[in-house]
Formats: sequence, C-alpha cells, structure tokens
Amino acid sequence: MRHTDPPHEAPDIRHESAQSRFATTVDGHEAELVYQLRDGVVRIVHTGVPQAIGGRGVAAALVQKALDFARAEGYKVRPDCAYAAQYFQRHPELGALLG
Repeated sequence: MRHTDPPHEAPDIRHESAQSRFATTVDGHEAELVYQLRDGVVRIVHTGVPQAIGGRGVAAALVQKALDFARAEGYKVRPDCAYAAQYFQRHPELGALLG
C-alpha cells in the first residue's frame, strides 16, 4: 500500500457528522475516515480506501479534511488508525493538534 499526500485535485469529501465520518466517492468507489468525538478530541479510528483507488492520495485527503475540521472547531486529534498515525509521522508540523 502506497501512502501519498493529497492529490493536486482533491476529491470532493463529505462530512457526514451524524455518522461520524468523512467520505468521498472516486471512480464509483467509496472511501471513508471514521472518527469518534469525545471530550474535545477527534479520535481517528479507521481510514478505508478500496484498492481500486489506492495510491491516489485519497486517504491523505480524508485525513487532511478531518484535521481541518478539528482545527476549525478547536479540537485535538488522536490518530488511532495506522494510516493516520503515519500521516502525523510524515507531518511533524501537525504535532500541535495531537491530544
């Protein structure tokens, strides 16, 4: 599995707050980031991208959208899924968001 930063043309990502997730559809395949919000912390619990659309930066775009949401709301982030944890390792400038 390749991990890349968001593509030049980021997919259209929906925030489905009632389901606690961010989602997008690319070439007919749905990708998602699932989170839990508790005590001012956005806990990223799952990032799923079908293999058919992998390697295009979709997971990175989903994580970035979740981080934008957390930052805008004044929340901290806890990356509990492996992909989100790796994203934070590749972007140490985001360390202030960790909580």
